[in-house]
Amino acid sequence: MMKAVMSALALSAALFSPLAHADQALANAKACMACHEVAAKKLGPAYKEVAAKYAKDKNAVAYLAEKIQKGSSGVWKGPMAAMPANAVTADEAKKLATWVMSLK
Repeated sequence: MMKAVMSALALSAALFSPLAHADQALANAKACMACHEVAAKKLGPAYKEVAAKYAKDKNAVAYLAEKIQKGSSGVWKGPMAAMPANAVTADEAKKLATWVMSLK
């Protein structure tokens, strides 16, 4: 029982630490949240939808980082079927993609 409590406390600390939200702050700073939300579709898909779509793809972070930097079209259906290139560095794109893929 104690082991389960300790695991739950460790998980809570990780989920609610400033680091867990650091890349959402980057998404806000880079205006990603103007078109995306974490759990609800906006102009673009919800980040949780993106994470679910690529959950089994071992190259998802690299694939998404490239899409974040260079833009994308034809992957998602909806009013905004194209995502423009974003003014982010390769490191920022990787951080954002890693954060998106961590959302479940």
